[in-house]
Amino acid sequence: MAKLLSCVLGPRLYKIYRERDSERAPSGVPETPTSVTTPPSSSWASAAGPTPSTGSSSPSWRQHIGTTLQKTRKESRGGPSRQGVALLRPEPLHRGTADTLLNQVKKLPCQITSYLVAHTLGRRMLYPGSVYLLQKALMPMLLQGQARLVEECNGRRAKLLACDGNEIDTMFVDRRGTAEPQGQKLVICCEGNAGFYEVGCISTPLEAGYSVLGWNHPGFAGSTGVPFPQNEANAMDVVVQFAIHRLGFQPQDIIIYAWSIGGFTATWAAMSYPDISAVILDASFDDLVPLALKVMPDSWRGLVTRTVRQHLNLNNAEQLCRYQGPVLLIRRTKDEIITTTVPEDIMSNRGNDLLLKLLQYRYPRVMAEEGLRVVRQWLEASSQLEEASIYSHWEVEEDWCLSVLRSYQAEHGPDFPWSVGEDMSADGRRQLALFLAQKYLHNFEATHCTPLPAPNFQMPWHL
Repeated sequence: MAKLLSCVLGPRLYKIYRERDSERAPSGVPETPTSVTTPPSSSWASAAGPTPSTGSSSPSWRQHIGTTLQKTRKESRGGPSRQGVALLRPEPLHRGTADTLLNQVKKLPCQITSYLVAHTLGRRMLYPGSVYLLQKALMPMLLQGQARLVEECNGRRAKLLACDGNEIDTMFVDRRGTAEPQGQKLVICCEGNAGFYEVGCISTPLEAGYSVLGWNHPGFAGSTGVPFPQNEANAMDVVVQFAIHRLGFQPQDIIIYAWSIGGFTATWAAMSYPDISAVILDASFDDLVPLALKVMPDSWRGLVTRTVRQHLNLNNAEQLCRYQGPVLLIRRTKDEIITTTVPEDIMSNRGNDLLLKLLQYRYPRVMAEEGLRVVRQWLEASSQLEEASIYSHWEVEEDWCLSVLRSYQAEHGPDFPWSVGEDMSADGRRQLALFLAQKYLHNFEATHCTPLPAPNFQMPWHL
């Protein structure tokens, strides 16, 4: 009777598949099939007649349910703490103004409006992958992608409990036992606002031979909750903790790879786990406000800015500047999503602003007036030929640039910001600025959603 109730009230069965021979249990030990499941939409969802979604009559399913429940009870040690991880908070709009009761009352209607906009229209526009109808339409593709990861890549699925109570669906592909040297490194993938690990950017590092850990945003497919910044950071925190404490990777062997809006959780992880090996941001941006203003009426400017800052503050650049390690930015030269005008206007790509803010923080003397101007000129190039033309025009001597940077690091240490360039000529600052810009940002001639080829997945430059 207990097993029958477990089948009725438990997850919905979509597919049972066996893993590859190399991953089967040792001789004499029975093998438990891995199953693809999602929580039912109601308590009766998996008991509404003899449909393919109910597995109560299957011995394999009954065995899976029993094993899963026992394992869950064994591994659960108390509930979630409900205390979120730390986020950077926006500065007050009016500094020095006494926040009297009258001021609070005056601001209350605006705060209520911002809250309602963020929790209805705003969140769904920002994370369309959390919309039920879209997930329903994509479900066959997601199930197929999940089966491929398990059957062909020996992937291991796990549900992680974040500190806010959300369950985060993950997939781990272990390459440490292969001949590939990259397999010793773990790439944690952060998907876009309509991306899922089943069909997302996880394929790029997989093809490149790395061990990979993919996860779904809260409210996406097998993950529960809603994708607000606090929930996103909580999810990323438990994913990194899982990689370190359960999968056995040292922070120095972990690379964070993010596509598009995944840059928020990637930069949060880099800020919060400073020993992480490297960060790669593909088609990402510096700040959400300019992109939100682009798609909303101009008359809503104040409401949009306030709503984003208070409830949807994806401050990627601010978080990235608190990370001291190697960073690589990949800019899509035909990006139609993170440009604020038209895709052809490459200078409106917010990846430019992310690069400039990072360089200005790390090398403020180099990125003074002359350096800033020449990097902007270089960013206007939309092809490799134009880039090379600007680079050669300023006669950048790479050996000299490396020598200057290494000498400074040896004398002053690696911690940013650096004062290198303080006593340097304008021409020297231009050369250093161009050299650094080329090392930190690579162009990829494609639109926003084009998958990044494995050869373009390169580790960031470092001294």
